[in-house]
Amino acid sequence: MTVHFPFDNSYAALPADFFTRVAPTPVTRPRLIKLNRPLALELGLDPDRLDSPEGADILAGQRIPEGADPIAMAYAGHQFGQFVPQLGDGRAILLGEVIDKNGVRRDIQLKGSGPTPYSRRGDGRAALGPVLREYIVSEAMAALGIPTTRSLAAVITGETVARETLLPGAVLTRVATSHIRVGTFQFFAARRNQDAVKALADHVIARHYPNAANTKQPYLALLQEVIRRQAELVARWLLVGFIHGVMNTDNCSVAGETIDYGPCAFMDGYDPAKVFSSIDQTGRYAYGNQPRIALWNLTRLAECLVPLISDDQDAAIADAEAALGEFSERFGKAYDAGLRAKLGLFTAQPGDREMIGDLLGAMTEQQADFTLTFRGLSDLAGNAETDSVRGLFADPTAFDLWLARWQQRIAAEPQDAATRKAAMQAVNPAFIPRNHRIQAVIEAAVERDDFAPFEELLAVLAHPFQDQPDFARYALPPQPHEQVLQTFCGT
Repeated sequence: MTVHFPFDNSYAALPADFFTRVAPTPVTRPRLIKLNRPLALELGLDPDRLDSPEGADILAGQRIPEGADPIAMAYAGHQFGQFVPQLGDGRAILLGEVIDKNGVRRDIQLKGSGPTPYSRRGDGRAALGPVLREYIVSEAMAALGIPTTRSLAAVITGETVARETLLPGAVLTRVATSHIRVGTFQFFAARRNQDAVKALADHVIARHYPNAANTKQPYLALLQEVIRRQAELVARWLLVGFIHGVMNTDNCSVAGETIDYGPCAFMDGYDPAKVFSSIDQTGRYAYGNQPRIALWNLTRLAECLVPLISDDQDAAIADAEAALGEFSERFGKAYDAGLRAKLGLFTAQPGDREMIGDLLGAMTEQQADFTLTFRGLSDLAGNAETDSVRGLFADPTAFDLWLARWQQRIAAEPQDAATRKAAMQAVNPAFIPRNHRIQAVIEAAVERDDFAPFEELLAVLAHPFQDQPDFARYALPPQPHEQVLQTFCGT
């Protein structure tokens, strides 16, 4: 019985300076702890064959499957605003690409598979905790309908990695429509290698934005499409209270997917200034700063593409600036429409933005839980009692005043209560991967080799919009002693 991957590799056919061919480093005793069987089927893989000793060897990097062409990708990036001319895959190796059942090209990458030429004196390994965090959060994001990389498998290596202490090592098999980043363009632009920038842009157009090839200015069209996807992506982050935590340009996917779940987190109490990442000392990547940082990152991409947009530099800059100028409007439309949907508003009316802003302001001031407030309002739309929502506010007076305005506003629309409640519940999750729940999962796995909490949390998060009475505790915010105030990158 042989595990077959239908590889159809394209990135490895690009010029040699785009990557380095490198094999994963063998490990001691690989053990498969989680296989995403539905995703395996979607990728055209046989989950029964993957769930075998041979499959564990492949998913740990112990064995290279036929047709793979393992590479570590080169890229640069601005990290917290400071440009680093060479980063690259320091602990990840791209095995190859497959065409999934929907005809979409997908990367299959091993994360934590050993050192590469880009490791910068690191060990190239991953600890079990960050692997579980990325598996949980990426799959939760997919269930929430947010574009994201996916997790195919998690494997324990049988070895330890040295961080603050010795920790169990693990490998995550990550799936993405590509791993090309803004920083990939920056790598070549910083070296003034315009041929490489063009080759990369042509590859991205062919792979992600084929319609751009048929326009008068294909590279401007490429920029416009990346801007559109990033604007919509970040709006969706904010609508579920997600904080990426490390929005460097090397963590910004040109495919418009959420990528690189390091010190990420979901808010409990609503606070636009909220930061969890232990490495974000200035709040650069705080929840409310994410749209501004996305535009900053996209401006770096535009700088790389300007020479391709037009031979007339002034005209190219003007075109790029005009494209960047559309970001705020695109983000605003997506975010405003999402907030209206969260409040059960089927039409846009004057005064909506002010009313929504007043709710968010009261939530900030009164430390109301973001997820539970909107989910509770979904129930109120179905004529439930107000106590469950009022109790989320330290002083419910401001909420009571706002509630009267909202009830008057929805009464002006023709939809009945049941229709409004169903629509709101479809966009307001009951369950998110709360930090304290993830931490409990990691502690059980690392300290006791117990993966039952991991499996249960994944099962709950697979259906975030459904009421699950047997698992209602997973919807609750942390008690004071359960709060997780910092999250970590894991390198």
